[in-house]
Amino acid sequence: MPNWAYVLIFLVIIYLMVSVLLYFLQDYLMFKPEKLPTDFQFYYENQVTEEYHVETRDGAIINGLRFKAKNPKGIVFYLKGNSKSIKGWGKFAVDFTRHGYDVLMVDYRGFGKSTGRRTQKAIKRDMQVIYNKIKEKVEERYIILYGRSLGSGFAAKLASMNNPRMLILDAPYYSLRHVAKKYIPFMPLSLLLKFPMPTYKWLKYVQCPIHIIHGTDDQLIPYKSSIKLSKINPERTTLYTIIGGGHKDLNSFESYHRMLYDIISKEPKKIETEPTGNKANQSTTQPYA
Repeated sequence: MPNWAYVLIFLVIIYLMVSVLLYFLQDYLMFKPEKLPTDFQFYYENQVTEEYHVETRDGAIINGLRFKAKNPKGIVFYLKGNSKSIKGWGKFAVDFTRHGYDVLMVDYRGFGKSTGRRTQKAIKRDMQVIYNKIKEKVEERYIILYGRSLGSGFAAKLASMNNPRMLILDAPYYSLRHVAKKYIPFMPLSLLLKFPMPTYKWLKYVQCPIHIIHGTDDQLIPYKSSIKLSKINPERTTLYTIIGGGHKDLNSFESYHRMLYDIISKEPKKIETEPTGNKANQSTTQPYA
């Protein structure tokens, strides 16, 4: 056998080994969760919160927080990004509570106090369960879906299956497969990726107004991904550009806060969203019941 054949066989073996490692380790490479003890007490200065636990059909527990506004006009279901837990994301609720909106944030499986095996199918199912709990007490025309980075795909999927008032996507990806391809273009991602998250496929079925916010200097999820997404359902989509904005610093731009206010400023009439059930410390499983 010629030497080049040995080299080729060696390279194929290495390629297969890397592919296997990527398949089994991608959960650890992709997600950056922060685990919280079950007795952890959330506290946010000048924010009124209530904690909830929802048990799923496979026995997982999804932990969430409701940030309360006075005389709420509706509720924002905020699907956070990939890092840490909702402990570090409460500061983003202020953009909505100060304008009269309750905010519900949840931790995905394996994040914070949430439990359960993390798969794309399971998280999509979890988010629909939470959405169903919300609309038990709040009409869909008062529900805003907000998806940030990782959460943008799940938010788009939810909007495609339901009828919220609007969908807001913050630094969304065309698909996670497209993002991964930027870093490992030589791998067969269609076979390996457990979380392909095809936002572009789901967005075409969304029937509510779609608002996309993205920074031009985003090095993780390129701005061009939002340009492409804005063309999928163009009659319902508005693209908002943050000049100079990166992936993690949009909230440091005054233009971001102005844009967000402009998006939600045309408010429906005020509604009452006060839960009638027990709080988390009384073992409730329903955020709005």
